[in-house]
Amino acid sequence: MDLLRWTLVFLVLALVAAVFGFGGAAADFAYIGKVLFFIFLVLFVVSLIFGRRRRL
Repeated sequence: MDLLRWTLVFLVLALVAAVFGFGGAAADFAYIGKVLFFIFLVLFVVSLIFGRRRRL
């Protein structure tokens, strides 16, 4: 869950930077947020697969 929290932090930072007119920084924060979100999704799916596999 910590990875998901960092994703939300970077996306909020991107929104704040965009509001204040820092387009380059907002794009960078949004990109980092997207990368962290996809890493979270991959790890979540892997943990679901291996978690089910052990119980069988």
